[in-house]
Amino acid sequence: MLTEQARVVTGRWAKGPDLSLVIPIYNEIENLAPLLSAIRTSLEPTELDYEVVLVDDGSTDGTREEMRRFARRDSRHVLVFLRGNFGQTAAMAAGFDICRGRNIVTMDGDLQNDPRDIPAMLAKLDEGFDIVCGWRKDRQDRAFTRKLPSWIANRMIAIMTGVSIHDTGCTLKAYRSWVVRKLHLYSDMHRFIPALASGVGAVVGEMPVIHHARRYGESKYGIGRTFKVMTDMLVIRLLARFAAHPVRYFAILSIPTFLIGVSLAFVGLLQWKDTGLALADKWDIHYMTGALVLGMTAMNLFMLGLLAELSVNVSRFFLLAGFEIRESMEPKALSRGETA
Repeated sequence: MLTEQARVVTGRWAKGPDLSLVIPIYNEIENLAPLLSAIRTSLEPTELDYEVVLVDDGSTDGTREEMRRFARRDSRHVLVFLRGNFGQTAAMAAGFDICRGRNIVTMDGDLQNDPRDIPAMLAKLDEGFDIVCGWRKDRQDRAFTRKLPSWIANRMIAIMTGVSIHDTGCTLKAYRSWVVRKLHLYSDMHRFIPALASGVGAVVGEMPVIHHARRYGESKYGIGRTFKVMTDMLVIRLLARFAAHPVRYFAILSIPTFLIGVSLAFVGLLQWKDTGLALADKWDIHYMTGALVLGMTAMNLFMLGLLAELSVNVSRFFLLAGFEIRESMEPKALSRGETA
């Protein structure tokens, strides 16, 4: 269950800052200091009010203690600690629940995304886009294990979802806050946010961004995640087509199936005689069996549609994320409880 510490908002952020950065972190102790320094260097000249929501996804290398140390120095840092390692999507969802910014930017915590791209992405949002996706045009990763699978996945995702962007896997994205607050994320769905959001009317754009080779630590992703991406892609395809009113689409399948079954039943029950069309003296078992099977199939399809409709509507009331926040450290609470 998702829980969080109550937030007391005062001063100029009573209505939220201009920008929230949501950054999932997992065992990135060496990258944390240069990352936060790069963010300050990139954003302070813009004079934006911003917060940095650091979501620790169960780190075991001392990252949490390092996060607390930086939060004591800068009240713009909001810390969220998950109880275990639930993955990047769960960490992002937790950050979206906590953040308050009118615009939201997500980025990795491994220094491969460059904060210098953020002002340009926000400017592109102002052009009328609801989502701006980063495109790692000059990607600094291994060709066989990272670039090639990513290229194949991006092409397939574009075909299946109808949202044509070059790099769905790039975490560096800018959103208007209403977009992420309308979505329920699970599994590895974070890479499909543009496809999901386009289904609720979001305007999606993209721009080339800087991409660096990893300097410290090890990548948390391998080629094995391709299978999860393919599975999630099929789910997104179904969600995009059927999520609004699934019973309609199941009815489209069930009605012709039912009519064919009724036709077979008539053929099996009726027979041409000298006096014209009449009930057969003996039913044709083949036609009647086919009619029975098709009738049951049509009924099952329609019941599946009703269950899907019920599930979709009930899920709007019970959006349980399947993970739990262990601790949420707010700047105000930290300043009262601890001193730098």
